[in-house]
Amino acid sequence: MTDRKTGLLALFAAYTLWGISALYYREVNHVPGLEVLAHRTFWSFVLFGAVVVLQGRTRELLFLLHPKSGTQGFYRIAPAAFFVSINWFLFIYSIQSDQTLEASLAYYIFPLMAAGVGVVAFGERLQGLQYVSMLLGLAAVVVLTIGLGAAPWLALTMSGSFVIYGSIKKGLAVGAVISMAAEAALLAPFALIYLVGAEIWGWGGTEMQAAGAFGTTAHDTVLLILAGVVTGVPLIWFSMASRRVPMIVLGLGNYHNSTLQMIIAVWVFGQVITPSHMIALPMIWIGLALFTWTAWRKDRQARSDKRSAVSSSTEETVL
Repeated sequence: MTDRKTGLLALFAAYTLWGISALYYREVNHVPGLEVLAHRTFWSFVLFGAVVVLQGRTRELLFLLHPKSGTQGFYRIAPAAFFVSINWFLFIYSIQSDQTLEASLAYYIFPLMAAGVGVVAFGERLQGLQYVSMLLGLAAVVVLTIGLGAAPWLALTMSGSFVIYGSIKKGLAVGAVISMAAEAALLAPFALIYLVGAEIWGWGGTEMQAAGAFGTTAHDTVLLILAGVVTGVPLIWFSMASRRVPMIVLGLGNYHNSTLQMIIAVWVFGQVITPSHMIALPMIWIGLALFTWTAWRKDRQARSDKRSAVSSSTEETVL
């Protein structure tokens, strides 16, 4: 299997699991958001740490965590860890505050935002109707801002944090598992401190959300431990994809994730689509359709040109 196909499959798997993960986080809705985030972080560290140890790559991990590893190690992994933790918390917050629809909007906006970063930061090129799709995305944000009386800050911040995270990971030379293990290792001490505080002193607890949920029931304990799997596995797949496919494709794939989230928000959680959403979402969908169609045509033409070049080279060799 080629690197490109591997990347595409990993991307599809990651976005599918992310798309349905709202169902999981709804099950721990009674646990304070920061406590859920701390469990996500700590158990992700346990998962990645176990994989690294089994692979015999502990020295490599320790090197990446040292500042001497430079911009292909510590100084790239640290900001990546920071931005992904922001994204993690905002997603948890969106579920707990009944704003799953806003989370789905974030990942509808993400493809167009990622494409813009791909053009500016990585020299990727847009073609024809892709410029129209970008304008439609911007117009949709304006419609939501006017209709809702405020900019969709939650959606914009979620998509922005993940675009930055993907951009950082794209330039990282180390493998997906080891890089994610390093990110989790940097965040784990802070997570563990918070979890101790939540268990002993009730940090973050409210009347509606009691702190220290771990160990209270088997249901909560198992679910909080599984946060490591729900978090870690799709991140490994996304890291694999980010190194094998263009930034534009990373953005387009997120259309699958956002659609699953929207379906769950409306059909399962019963959230209401406002008139502003009814105008803005079709604009984004049309923009994404134009973007996808243009990218597909470009990719098909590139493959055709490559086959023609190989055929011509073969004929010249024979002659």
